[in-house]
Amino acid sequence: MEDSKNGVFIIFEQTKANMETTPLLRFWNLIKQYKKRIRLIYYYAIISGLVNLSLPLGIQAIINYLQTGELTTSWLVLVVFVLVGIAINGKIQINQLRIVEDIQQDIFARSAFEFAYRIPRIKHLNFDNLHVPALVNRFFDVMTIQKGMPKILIDFSLACFQIIFGLILLTFYSSYFIILGISLFIIIYLIFKYTGPNGLKTSIKESKYKYSLVHWLEEIASNTKTFKIESHENLHLDKTDDINLKYLENRENHFKVLIQQFILFIGFKVWVAAGLLVLGSFLVFQQQMNIGQFVASEIIIILIINSVEKITLVVETIYDVLTALDKIGYVHDLGLDCQKGQAELDDRQGVKIEAKNLSFQYPDEDTFVFKNLSFCIEPKSKVVLKGDSGSGKTTLLNILGRIYPAEKGELLYNNRESSFYNLESFYKKISFTVPTTTLFEGTIEENITLNKKIDPANLAEILEVLRLTDFINQLPYGIQTNVDSKGRKLSRSVIQKIILSRALIGNPSLLLLEDPLRFIDKDEKKAIIDYIMHPERPWTAIIIADYEYWSEKCGQIIKL
Repeated sequence: MEDSKNGVFIIFEQTKANMETTPLLRFWNLIKQYKKRIRLIYYYAIISGLVNLSLPLGIQAIINYLQTGELTTSWLVLVVFVLVGIAINGKIQINQLRIVEDIQQDIFARSAFEFAYRIPRIKHLNFDNLHVPALVNRFFDVMTIQKGMPKILIDFSLACFQIIFGLILLTFYSSYFIILGISLFIIIYLIFKYTGPNGLKTSIKESKYKYSLVHWLEEIASNTKTFKIESHENLHLDKTDDINLKYLENRENHFKVLIQQFILFIGFKVWVAAGLLVLGSFLVFQQQMNIGQFVASEIIIILIINSVEKITLVVETIYDVLTALDKIGYVHDLGLDCQKGQAELDDRQGVKIEAKNLSFQYPDEDTFVFKNLSFCIEPKSKVVLKGDSGSGKTTLLNILGRIYPAEKGELLYNNRESSFYNLESFYKKISFTVPTTTLFEGTIEENITLNKKIDPANLAEILEVLRLTDFINQLPYGIQTNVDSKGRKLSRSVIQKIILSRALIGNPSLLLLEDPLRFIDKDEKKAIIDYIMHPERPWTAIIIADYEYWSEKCGQIIKL
């Protein structure tokens, strides 16, 4: 479903805002988005189910002709009729596969864009209790949905229609089959009603520990040097063993449910076979059914039993798809940044910031990081935030950058409440850099400009100020040189300079920096500070840094 406001595709949408969404409801929401194509699949499944009935009916008629002892033109027509039915059924299956393949490709592409769109816009406070890379791992469940859709939409639906049409056809032979058919539907309903919820519950628990194990392996990969040196203590193996054990326990619990369902379905097949064979034989003895009809009914029995086996095999796939939807849907359930504001920040005269009785506490915590904080920062001021460790400097910087919401107290930009300004347009006016900011895999130019249209003269000026020009010129491809994720092959000072150039490029109106020059040499550091803190620079700069030269060059100090 397309979000008309933002122009993105939303795959895993809730039916109503703020309602608890079950995996089954998520599945129906997904199905609704492809209802036209899925309706066509069902039409094909109905036609295929009817065409499949040509086999027992044709064989019944062929046997009746064979009993006459003559090979007639009618016999040949019936043989051709049966063969054409088989060919048509094959063509129908090819058409179904094409439709499902289109749905699979669409789900993958739209899911990728949804993840890419939503992750940067998720309320940042949600990330305090989440590991974002582990959250992204949930995307791999899209492949589970892709693999499961053909079985659910084709195999499962075709099996259901074959059972329905087979039982309907048997009722034409005798009214006794109606009672048998009703009893079969009741048995199938009871099997899913009493074992289905437990199967889904154990599948979700199993998946939980699967992701926990992947997360721990990522932790090992992120600290390879630590675990290499301390590997003799076997902490990495012990924790892996603990999580693995819980996964296997829940996997076994889920398998027990599947075995229970499989046993019930075996009993169901025995009941179907016994009921139809006994009833069919009784009708033959009573001369209410001829041999041709009996053979046809037995073929129908075989089709029904095969359909039950298909349903049995698809059940595990259904659990996997519902679990995958639950995992991916969790990403959708995380709230996005509020976009209520309509106005754009007028920064022609600079940005004035005023806080009145500002207080902040993290969710699920009783203590305030700071309380009743008030200050005023004039346009184009150069400010340093100071305070002891834990006093809330980084938190305040996040609030000033509207990464965290200012929920208690007032935060004004140019004498207007922060909520007055549209968030996306506000972000276009600011630059925000903290120690966790890093490089991504791409060219140096992409890491600096982030796809923004930048004046080449401005770019050249920033690179010269940060003394990156000579470094870039000596690279084989210059500014188009690719860097690894997190800049693994670059020195820490070069990484910081590239990140800082990203912040300074385009002359932002509001510059929010935390410890931006930590790894840069002292002489270079002073020259860069002189540039950033010069009174003529167009930005309002708010800095967190222990290096005293920042304080010497600033016009205002706010101490927490």
